[in-house]
Amino acid sequence: MPESAETFDLITMGRIGVDLYPLQTGVPLPQVESFGKFLGGSATNVAVAAARLGRSAAVITRTGDDPFGAYAHQALKEFGVDDRWVTPVDAYPTPITFCEIFPPDDFPLYFYRRPKAPDLEIHPGELDLDAIRAARIFWMTGTGLSAEPSRTATLAALAARNKAGATVFDLDWRPMFWEDPDEARAHYTEALRHTTVAVGNLDECEIATGVREPRACAQALLDAGVELAVVKQGPAGVLAVHRDGTSAEVPPVPVDVVNGLGAGDAFGGSLCHGLLAGWDLEKIMRYANAAGAIVASRLACSSAMPTAAELDDLVARG
Repeated sequence: MPESAETFDLITMGRIGVDLYPLQTGVPLPQVESFGKFLGGSATNVAVAAARLGRSAAVITRTGDDPFGAYAHQALKEFGVDDRWVTPVDAYPTPITFCEIFPPDDFPLYFYRRPKAPDLEIHPGELDLDAIRAARIFWMTGTGLSAEPSRTATLAALAARNKAGATVFDLDWRPMFWEDPDEARAHYTEALRHTTVAVGNLDECEIATGVREPRACAQALLDAGVELAVVKQGPAGVLAVHRDGTSAEVPPVPVDVVNGLGAGDAFGGSLCHGLLAGWDLEKIMRYANAAGAIVASRLACSSAMPTAAELDDLVARG
């Protein structure tokens, strides 16, 4: 990958793909007649969310050398996300993801990432380690640890960064991506040693730590090496605990849910925005919750990410 002297507010590393979401709500997939096409992938969506909030963002990932890969580059540029580290893989197609939409809380996902997703073909020797070290925030995901060579590349990026700035581990647990899910905790433990912020829901925190009670999860993540643990509790809101003793527990923002997918990525982009702005912990969590609520009230993921004005308005309205 080409070297770069530019410093980004945020560099993410992980999944990219194309979401094909039904344009009919409450209809099983076999009966759906039309779909919308959207840029997808958790790490990619987080970069889009941060860019929508005015931050300079780039993503490290790989696509297939195919029309959907070309679409991913086109969409990234339209969203203002730098695509210099998005490279093609000849052997594998760009992943696509389908979902079903049954509001308020049932959104089955169907991942087409076989025989292997290109974003798992990130090699350590291709990384621009200087750019990764220089970024104000570096964001990686649990999926990136699920297979080689992505696992080694992700850990190499973390080791090179050496906890510079904010280094965020999105726990991002997708058991279907792992050949042996029982191997995950060891790799999560290694990654936590190199990160300063961990973000996950209760299922993800349990995979990483072996405990499930929210405050126990937060303490276990702090004990594993991070400085800030963010535990998403669904209807119970979000708990954030910092190593310095400060904490915040913020309820969710009530919203009429259209599609809950992507809300966590909006949360992540806003979390990065708040960390970069130096906000206090409670404000960061309130804005991140608001971002997730806005996306949950919309069909898409990437194109649904809110602007700063939209977040300000929703937080002001309580």
